[in-house]
Amino acid sequence: MLAKKASKNQITLPKAIASHFPGVAYFDVREEDGRIVPVPLRESKADEVRARLHEVGTTEEDVTNAVQWARR
Repeated sequence: MLAKKASKNQITLPKAIASHFPGVAYFDVREEDGRIVPVPLRESKADEVRARLHEVGTTEEDVTNAVQWARR
């Protein structure tokens, strides 16, 4: 398949390729042996933990305070 680099250095993934990654919004892009390699980023466990903390009303300040308390 062919993809063209646009004037703003953007490359659009062909639909036939993108359809293999439903729900993926971000790719980690790296260079390996002269090739561009996009690796799909899926929701991580950290994202699940953050979502759960948000659901129960835990703020970033709460987490910071807990870390400071634990380090004493």
